[in-house]
Amino acid sequence: MFGMSHETFLLLDAVVTVIGLIVLITKFKLHPFLALIIAAAFLGLTSGMPIGTIIKAFQDGFGGVLGFVGIILALGTMLGKMMAESGGADQIAQTLIRAFGKDKVQWAMMFAAFLVGIPLFFEIGFVLLIPLVFIVARRTGVSIIKIGIPLLAGLSAVHGLVPPHPGPLLAIGVFGADIGKTILYGLIVALPTAIIAGPIYGTFIAKHIPGHPNQELVDQLVRDEDAGDLPSFGITLVTVLSPVFLMLLKTFADVALPDGNFFRTFMDLIGHPISALLLALLLSLYTFGYKQGIGSQQMLKWLDASLAPTAAIILIIGAGGGFKQMLVTSGVGNVIGNMAVEAQISPILLAWLVAAVIRIATGSATVATITGAGIVVPVVGMIPGVNRELLVLATGAGSLILSHVNDAGFWLVKQYFNMTVAETFKTWTAMETILSVVGLGFILLLSLFV
Repeated sequence: MFGMSHETFLLLDAVVTVIGLIVLITKFKLHPFLALIIAAAFLGLTSGMPIGTIIKAFQDGFGGVLGFVGIILALGTMLGKMMAESGGADQIAQTLIRAFGKDKVQWAMMFAAFLVGIPLFFEIGFVLLIPLVFIVARRTGVSIIKIGIPLLAGLSAVHGLVPPHPGPLLAIGVFGADIGKTILYGLIVALPTAIIAGPIYGTFIAKHIPGHPNQELVDQLVRDEDAGDLPSFGITLVTVLSPVFLMLLKTFADVALPDGNFFRTFMDLIGHPISALLLALLLSLYTFGYKQGIGSQQMLKWLDASLAPTAAIILIIGAGGGFKQMLVTSGVGNVIGNMAVEAQISPILLAWLVAAVIRIATGSATVATITGAGIVVPVVGMIPGVNRELLVLATGAGSLILSHVNDAGFWLVKQYFNMTVAETFKTWTAMETILSVVGLGFILLLSLFV
């Protein structure tokens, strides 16, 4: 078309679509939900996809994201509301502030997110911990960006680099890597990477973009300081970390027990992210509700009220998923991935580069990790002596780069932190890119010793 190869045209089409999407939102102030639908339709039509395929791809992407993330957001927001209204979030916030001090509270947020995020999907860790960002910001007067970026960095680093997150776990299977070594190397790389992209970068960027939290969410997640007795720190931690514990048990059972074992089957049920969050929410009705002398009618009002501010967020995330699927179905991701394979570079750099370009094209870290591993693994077979565990990490690091408008996480952060698109690029997108590039640097450094 226009004298170009089909692959070249697809790349140009994707670039024009993304630029157009940004212009619709920033210059014409179109609601992101509508802008994402228009961009997805434009890409589908101009790339030559049949009408029926365009609609189905968008529906599949929209439903695929919300089938999991929508439920997680709803349950996590309800749990966050219970934790906030009962004072449990306040208890954690006050304990962190006392332990680290006002000047170093961003370090507390990063370490909390890093530990909690190891067994959790990014979205689950986000909705569990986001009330703490609002509360700590309110109590200390510290910029929400200075506190929030370290939390996001801690969660995102383990999401991309440390099993049992789905991307690294599936890449382990593709590359034939050892899971124990991958977890060890992943932790060695992820922690310093999160420190640089989190507290260090967050402190710097907060001087330029202090941030203004979504007031609706602040009102529902931050209560008055003198509103009665707080739940104990221990009870609060047990309640909030119960989904983490259940998911860890599930991972342990999957590794240690054979298929068909009763305990493994039972843990597969209650350790699934949705089941684990549901059980944690039910536990919170007792620990944050009845135990605090709160009646069922009041709790019902809280849970009802908690969902309203998330409605727009959920729709935008769903539309982001639809746009991402359009990029995948149109073939843009495959074109970029195959182009990267043709470059004659080291396997670790190749794995990072392929995952990075697929992430930029499709917006999904998990898709980038899985697809990138599948593209690179034949090349690895031609080069003996390659450390397969580091290939898993390199693929995971590449999958974190340059989160932008085709990533549901971009819109999640934008809406919760009440930022403009430009501010989200300077904070979230920049932080993700730092994670990716610094992570690659540490992986290359580690490759000299293992």
